[in-house]
Amino acid sequence: MEKDYLTIGVSTRALFDMEFEHRIFLEQGTRAYVEYELEHQDEILAPGPAFRLMEAFLALNQKEKPRMTEVVIMSKNSADASLRIFHSIEHYGLDITKAALTTGASIAPYLKAYHVDLYLSCDEEDVRRALDSGVAAGLILQGEHNRQEAIHQIRIAFDGDAVLFSDESERFFQEEGMEAFCVREKEQARNPLPKGPFAGLLMAISKIQQQYAPDRVPIRTALVTARSAPAHERVIRTLQAWGVRIDEAFFLGGMDKSLVLEAFGAHIFFDDNETNVRDASRVVLSARVPGWERSA
Repeated sequence: MEKDYLTIGVSTRALFDMEFEHRIFLEQGTRAYVEYELEHQDEILAPGPAFRLMEAFLALNQKEKPRMTEVVIMSKNSADASLRIFHSIEHYGLDITKAALTTGASIAPYLKAYHVDLYLSCDEEDVRRALDSGVAAGLILQGEHNRQEAIHQIRIAFDGDAVLFSDESERFFQEEGMEAFCVREKEQARNPLPKGPFAGLLMAISKIQQQYAPDRVPIRTALVTARSAPAHERVIRTLQAWGVRIDEAFFLGGMDKSLVLEAFGAHIFFDDNETNVRDASRVVLSARVPGWERSA
């Protein structure tokens, strides 16, 4: 099925603050969790880490115009434990009408069925399985940062290797070191990097951007990478070869990414490096993309 809008799958813990309920599940088991949800099904859940971002994506849709985005709730909840979630969606006026409720089963098999372009979850196993099935996915870090003000222009920041691009160069760097990496990337400068798990998402965002005048674009993107000269050229040429738009690019040469992310005003940052994600979570909603170590 061909579609011309962006579909985001989001877990209930990413959309709403359900950390207390999750502790019940971990400490007391499924039955206690379901009983608690049934007893509190009329209580509205507080916004979670990805709430404002999902709200902003849904706000791109305008009446009497083709849909640009869709958000799907994808949860391991059972149907009978989900009424509280739907009541909360209705309370906040979120235009979310589709859901996949698997009662403990893996979400991954249903991502392609719902044509999901991006999956956000607080469950690492689900994120890894989504990536293995070819869907861009990020593990939302429950960090210090949980900004809840409304978003007027969505700003998304991506790491390069193992996120937008494949982990090929990342692996080479880990095995051979910086000097060999720089030599190789300079030699390969005119050969586009293979696509990574988030290449398709960047292309989908680029299609949305092309529908707006430059000064009215509702989504702005940034590449925030540890690469520096001379390894920058291959990245730039790769994006040119893909025909996609990156609004801002930062080649940091190992600098802390947090200051640049804060200056850019990112609303979400995707990186495969756990340390980078943890550090960035102090200033921006951050999601880890389990990368090259998955099959190391």
